[in-house]
Order: sequence, then C-alpha cells, then structure tokens
Amino acid sequence: MEYFAVKVLHILSATLMVGTGFGTAFYMFFVNRSGNVQAMAVVTRLVARADWWFTTPAVIIQPLSGFWMIHLAGYPMHSRWIMWSIALYVLAGLCWLPVVWLQLRMRDMAEDAARNLLPLPARYWRYEKIWTALGFPAFGALMVVYWLMVHKPI
Repeated sequence: MEYFAVKVLHILSATLMVGTGFGTAFYMFFVNRSGNVQAMAVVTRLVARADWWFTTPAVIIQPLSGFWMIHLAGYPMHSRWIMWSIALYVLAGLCWLPVVWLQLRMRDMAEDAARNLLPLPARYWRYEKIWTALGFPAFGALMVVYWLMVHKPI
C-alpha cells in the first residue's frame, strides 16, 4: 500500500506541476500579446502566485516521491530511463528558475506601469522573449519525463 500512496502523490504532483505551469504560461503568453497593461498586471501577479502556491511544492515533491518509488520498487538507479528522467528534470529546473525570476520582475514592471498609467518598459519585452524561449525546452523536457515515467523503456 505504501508504494501505491507514494505513486498517487507522485502522479498528482506531476499533474499539478505541469498543468499549472502550462496553464499559467498560456495565460501569460497571450495576455502579453494583448497589449493591455492592466490585464498584464493582474495576470503576471496571479502567475507568480500560482508558481509559489502550486508549482513550487510540486517541484519539490516530484523528486522526493520519485526517488522513494524507485527505492520501494527496487529499480536500479543507473537504469537509463531513470538517468534520462533525472537529467531532463534538471534541464527543466534550470529553465524554470530563471523563468520564475523573470516573472517576478515582469510582474513588478506591469504593476508599476498599470498603477502609474505608463507603457511597459523595453526591459519587460526583453524579459518576455527570454521567458518564452526558456519555456519550450522546459515543457519539452517534462513531456519526455512523463513518457519515461509511464513506459520505463530503457
């Protein structure tokens, strides 16, 4: 029963991590294209909050529950699917950490612009390009990790 409980926690946190990440990225990506500074201030604030409340705990739970399941199931740590999962998870994390920093800066700039009825600074748009570029390898890596978790092919 212990393995089943850890597996449920692992699946739920994986779903929450990727679902929240994809959902917030969707809204932030499209609100940025709207040009509506007031809407951008609201969405960037909520994206930052969702990352703190939902994504961050899931990011922490994922490796803890994953390693615990590996231990309980007796899989060798040097299995290729495990090594690839770890490497891709680290890649996603290396993309996600600067994304979080960028989101917080973008949130602050959008709130300041909305409050003072000003246009967004050019720096906001530079950050947005980096934010978007980092999202693709992060999500791609996590989709492969999902596949590896389910199929354990190698």
